[in-house]
Amino acid sequence: MLADRLRFADIRRTSAFRLTALLGATFAVGIVLLLGTIYLLTATELTSRSDRILADIAARVLATPAPALPDRVRLESARDEPGLNYFGLIGSDGERIAGLLTAPPSLKYDRPVDVEDAGEGIGAIRLLARRTPNGETLLVGRDISQIRDLRLRMLEILVWSGLAIVLGVGLTAVGLSIGPLRRVRDLQAASRAIAAGDLGARMPIAGRHDELDLFADTVNAMVEDVARTIAQVKGVTDAIAHDLRTPLTRVRAGLHRIALDAILPADHRERLGAAVDDLDTVLERFAALLRISELEAGHRHAGFAPVDLGAIAARVGELYEPLAEESGVALAIDCMPLPIHGDEKLLFEAISNLVDNAIKFGRAGGHVIVSATQGGAGYLDVRDDGPGIPADEREAVLRRFHRGSNSASAPGSGLGLSVVSAILGLHGLRLDLFDARPGLIARIRPMDPPPRAR
Repeated sequence: MLADRLRFADIRRTSAFRLTALLGATFAVGIVLLLGTIYLLTATELTSRSDRILADIAARVLATPAPALPDRVRLESARDEPGLNYFGLIGSDGERIAGLLTAPPSLKYDRPVDVEDAGEGIGAIRLLARRTPNGETLLVGRDISQIRDLRLRMLEILVWSGLAIVLGVGLTAVGLSIGPLRRVRDLQAASRAIAAGDLGARMPIAGRHDELDLFADTVNAMVEDVARTIAQVKGVTDAIAHDLRTPLTRVRAGLHRIALDAILPADHRERLGAAVDDLDTVLERFAALLRISELEAGHRHAGFAPVDLGAIAARVGELYEPLAEESGVALAIDCMPLPIHGDEKLLFEAISNLVDNAIKFGRAGGHVIVSATQGGAGYLDVRDDGPGIPADEREAVLRRFHRGSNSASAPGSGLGLSVVSAILGLHGLRLDLFDARPGLIARIRPMDPPPRAR
């Protein structure tokens, strides 16, 4: 049975999760691209604005006559607000004439560059160098710490927004997947009940009129039609078996009494005996059909209690030991305790059918071994060394009236294994047939658990 607690591995495989994740990823990529574009455009615009301001200031200062240029640089340095614009005038010999700025090692003229440390406690600036007409160098700098802070804030917003989007998409995908996954598990539970023979079970409909409701409604209609057809067929079969059993029993009793009449010739009594045997076969088949119908109706759980399948098999072995000796077959019982919950009489009948078949179809001088093992989920084997059943017929022999090609000449109605299968299905067990090389292994084991959702 599937666990009630949903696992993330199950959730992430759902279509809702994958579709939400795909759409969310597309949305997240779009948002990241938008924010990245805004960041790049804003950073470029701020830098361009600083470069234009530096160029305007440098042009205004360079318009001053050369003799008055040092004083103009000092005046501009003193007048501007601290931390915004910085100036420097460097002579042709590299010595500073005025201002706070000094020429960096790799100086580029007429091209603003970022200088990480301009000295004098200034810090990072955007620096523009221009040559004066008399060969001196004018340096104009602008503090870029605020621009860098703004860039950093925008980058943080970009990163955190991306993480928030990813988290939001993930939570949304999980939230949208839990409901459909729970509904799918409910549908699985209903389908397992239907597959187990409960044709009265129906797939739940949530009333949302979505694809799951459409699917459930379609399956329910199909199951209803199948149940109605099966009920009609079983009803006809059961009615025929029930109605004919009484008159056939009377005919059989009358023929038997006539056959006992000593006046009849021997050949007539022989023919009457053969007719009685044929009627016994027909009555046996009718009884088996009614038995299967009773078991498949599934109304025998009231008699269920804890029982030991190994102990039941041992009792069956004791019962069939004389028949095995008469048939020249060595019957061996090796059963460990195998506790289950079930109807002791029904399980005794099922194992008896298997042992009877093993003795009937086993070879003279052969062996029949009944063993119960606790390994894994536990199972019970009935093994013989007879002709066995071909692999392509092992499923068919579990159906009504089908007899294997190796047993066509043996007496029987072809209903024994159908009765066994019906009894085991009522107990949540199944019958598997394997090649014993030589012979056949009939294994009683629990039904396979349903596969998990993918």
